[in-house]
Amino acid sequence: MTTNKIRIAAFQRYPVFDDLQATIAQLHTDLQWCQEQGVELALFPECYLLGYSSDAQTIARRAFAIDSPVFKQVLQELSAFNTDFILGFFEQRVAGIYNSAAVLRQGQLMGVYAKQYPNERGVVAGNASPVFEKSGYTYGINICNDANYPACAAELSQQGARLLCYPLNNMLAPATAEKWRSKSLDNLRQRAIETGCWVVSADVVGTLASSHEDKISHGCTCIIAPDGSIVARVAEGRAGVVVSI
Repeated sequence: MTTNKIRIAAFQRYPVFDDLQATIAQLHTDLQWCQEQGVELALFPECYLLGYSSDAQTIARRAFAIDSPVFKQVLQELSAFNTDFILGFFEQRVAGIYNSAAVLRQGQLMGVYAKQYPNERGVVAGNASPVFEKSGYTYGINICNDANYPACAAELSQQGARLLCYPLNNMLAPATAEKWRSKSLDNLRQRAIETGCWVVSADVVGTLASSHEDKISHGCTCIIAPDGSIVARVAEGRAGVVVSI
């Protein structure tokens, strides 16, 4: 991004499951780096906090409310940093479980976006498109599968968003991962072109082995200009970070 634009970092990270302290420790390291680099907003992958799943029982076990001890611990332990950050998790609400991304600022919850087109079993669809502000710059959030639906991005841009943030989790069966290897990036580029917004994504990377099937994510963490050009991208198959200029 150019002068007078928000300075944002997008992290491509190996997934961690059901280990809150390990994830908080990694977030602490990454946010410390952001603060040293003058980063104003940091983006992490979909459901990064306790790990993504499409299994209803696993999702229910990982879900927690924003007034829960788990969330309060996250706020407290990561409150010392000046960088705002977007953190994904399965959120327990009265109406059910949502695939959400929270905007956090120095120990305060600034707001939550819930995925409008969830493709996880038992997850409720969100119905709001909030926009947020940092340093006079308006941005919004869509989550992973939402990128397949142009109206989600359009709703944010119509509210004045100049930046669209996409937490992703492309950990898929190998054949499916190969299909989405280019399609995921194409979707993000198209959303940028249609809305005239900058687009930033953060994805997981690596492999997972289970008794059911192995999975892989090549990683699609990038910064895309309003004309659809890729300004920066973390190399496939590796953890890393990209920062706007």
